[in-house]
Amino acid sequence: MVRANGAVSLRELARVVQTSEVTVRRDVRALEAEGLLDRRHGGAVLPGGFTRESGFPQKSHLSTAEKTAIADLAAGLVGEGEAIVVGAGTTTQELARRLARVPGLTVVTNSLLVAQALAHANRVEVVMTGGTLRGSNYALVGSGAEQSLQGLRVSRAFLSGSGLTAERGLSTSNMLSASVDRALVQAAAEVVVLADHTKLGSDTMFQTVPTELITRLVTDEPPVHDERAATELQALADQGVEITVAGPDTETRAGGDHVPPGRQPRQEMPLPGQRRTQGGHGAPGGGLGPQLRSAAALADGPVGRVADLRRR
Repeated sequence: MVRANGAVSLRELARVVQTSEVTVRRDVRALEAEGLLDRRHGGAVLPGGFTRESGFPQKSHLSTAEKTAIADLAAGLVGEGEAIVVGAGTTTQELARRLARVPGLTVVTNSLLVAQALAHANRVEVVMTGGTLRGSNYALVGSGAEQSLQGLRVSRAFLSGSGLTAERGLSTSNMLSASVDRALVQAAAEVVVLADHTKLGSDTMFQTVPTELITRLVTDEPPVHDERAATELQALADQGVEITVAGPDTETRAGGDHVPPGRQPRQEMPLPGQRRTQGGHGAPGGGLGPQLRSAAALADGPVGRVADLRRR
């Protein structure tokens, strides 16, 4: 599966071979010892270290349910009449599909896939950067893309990447993509990172957004045994990043409609690895522990277990 797709998640492997993730993790560790693959947080990739990057066909088959949940929540951050920038990636492509019904929206992007997702949205204006086409992820890169972003100012940038750590922030394995992403960040008042749990704790070659510039992280709920991801989430929150987590039971509203911001019911969920107590979530007497507190969810209706986690 890794040879065919370039990368694969432990969750998907466990489903295909009909066994537990614990068993799959042990087998992946053995295969890594033989040099047949490299383990990554929550999955495995072909050998190649920091510089290897899977192409779009491989990425599009990874963590699809997680990306859908992340995109659903991120769409709730976008309001009518806003101007935003959306970077390249399979998760941002999912976001773009949900933005098609936001009236008066202006989207600036260097991604052909994002533009394609919005091509028939009558109420959305799409502005594309210039640049040279990078075929592996259908993105425009290079000096042309960067120069077209000079003087631009929008409310938010939505970006994805190859890895995210509290120490270094968002990173990618391609220098040209990293340079354009940095230009997108400079154009935005706020930066929202979309990253599923498999990217938490992973670090790649080129930094795109340092942690101090990340306003919010939208991610999915890691498996309960994934202590590394839970630790990384806590460390990001400690540095002031607002964290929005979609649980595995998050649902999309029928028809995939955009979930507008507005009514914000208060819901709580424990961090991965924490256990519920009679007094509440995680810490005695309720709450999410000494460093985190819950805030309003981003959407109404059956969106599921969602919480904002902020540094006190």
